[in-house]
Amino acid sequence: MLKAKKAFTTAIAALMLAGMVSFVGCGGVSEEDMANLNALRSEVKSLEKEANSLKSEKTKLEREIAEQNAKLEQCAKEKAETEANLAQRNK
Repeated sequence: MLKAKKAFTTAIAALMLAGMVSFVGCGGVSEEDMANLNALRSEVKSLEKEANSLKSEKTKLEREIAEQNAKLEQCAKEKAETEANLAQRNK
């Protein structure tokens, strides 16, 4: 049992060492990759700015619609009152 545990620990250590060597062997990020990353970041910022602008415009339009609906309701109320007054007057 102790022998198996020692072999398992040795195998894990060897795998970890091999993994670290493979990471060290990586050359890092190339200039082309960095340029692509910067271009993507720029595009993301631009799209976020556009999304925020569209959200702001949507809020403005929703507010205008609410104002127009309130005016329509007021007009309908005044129309109903006027019709009621005319009906009483014609009796």
